[in-house]
Amino acid sequence: MAETNKLNEGDAVTLSLTSMANGGAAMGRDSEDRAIFVPFTIPGEKVMVEITSSKARYAHGRAVEILAPSDERIEPKCKHFGVCGGCHFQHIDYSAQLRYKEHVIRDQLQRIGKFESPPIRPVLANPEPWSYSSEAVFYPSKGDKLGFWSPFIGEIIPIAECPILKEELQEIFQQVDLNLPSLRRLLLRASTDEGVLAALEIGDSEAPSLETDLPISVNLIISDGTTVNLIGDNHTVHEIKGRTFRATASSDFYPSAAAAEVVIDAVLEFVSPVQPKRIVELFSGVGLLTAFLAGSAKIVEGVESSADAVADLAANLEDKDNVSLYQGEPGEILPILDKSPDVMVLQPPASGLKPDEVDKVALLEPQNLIYVSSDIATLARDGRRLAQKGFDLLEVQPVDMRPQTFHALTISHWEAGIPR
Repeated sequence: MAETNKLNEGDAVTLSLTSMANGGAAMGRDSEDRAIFVPFTIPGEKVMVEITSSKARYAHGRAVEILAPSDERIEPKCKHFGVCGGCHFQHIDYSAQLRYKEHVIRDQLQRIGKFESPPIRPVLANPEPWSYSSEAVFYPSKGDKLGFWSPFIGEIIPIAECPILKEELQEIFQQVDLNLPSLRRLLLRASTDEGVLAALEIGDSEAPSLETDLPISVNLIISDGTTVNLIGDNHTVHEIKGRTFRATASSDFYPSAAAAEVVIDAVLEFVSPVQPKRIVELFSGVGLLTAFLAGSAKIVEGVESSADAVADLAANLEDKDNVSLYQGEPGEILPILDKSPDVMVLQPPASGLKPDEVDKVALLEPQNLIYVSSDIATLARDGRRLAQKGFDLLEVQPVDMRPQTFHALTISHWEAGIPR
């Protein structure tokens, strides 16, 4: 409990932290039972906190001193940790990170989803908790440097190192020297073959003149979200479970190849016992899941809106003759599909499903749903809607796609039941 009664911005208070909140901050309560969220701390710790923002029902604070550290506290690897906003858990032992993620998933499904006892399995660890990420997005910083946005100081900070990135990405971004006043952001993505693709988003309407002596391909992402190739290849190549996948710069791809294989195995574990004849997959992307779903059913029907991703999927699944692909938004395509697929696989963006998409999913009457989510809050929100439409939550398998951050990917299995 806090030592003072009324806390305002700038006040200091001693807190005993009791739980981890979604977003990566540990939480304690003041003497008025108001939640105080403190980043870079751990449940069980006693900390001196400076209040940085104060609301009627909650407040945010900054840890000034760790008075009683947790046994789970370790030394962060990165010198930017605590200022850069990319990582949240480098100060926590990895096995404990997984437990806290499971706690947050349970809490969100209970509070937002209204599931009394959500059936959650332990979080599956990433086989590579460091140097795992094959992509990063940088922004122009002071002195023509590349950096990340810091929510703690409210500006882009130059980055000298990033230990969660693949080594080839670390080597490349430290050598990149861009003098582009119109640069908005730079995506760097590594290939399995150690090649690196750079995708530029600029404010100008015309492509810049560029030269490079680095082993790098350069693409321009234009206003409609598609890419224009400037130097080298227009895509990266990724080897996952013995298959090769290409991904253009505008197409999403899992940042961790090792965790992607864990996700595929978890999806197939839920799909295989159903022995489906027909699978409908929404948000197919470049076909990573599609390729393996095609081995589990006679027919797979994929839906994807991005033109670049559709082109990638077509190239990635040239050897599959049981996959049909529809280009368009799910809300447009679902009404024209035949009803009652044995399995529907959903992998929406972090923003989750739109309300009309939930309605149209229900109208298609799938017998089973496999929902792959990168955001637990939107899964909890969508899950509540799905439950109201008659889908029963059978099991949730979390996977640690992004170690050292608060993010967790979940694969949930739902079965058609009676609408509530």
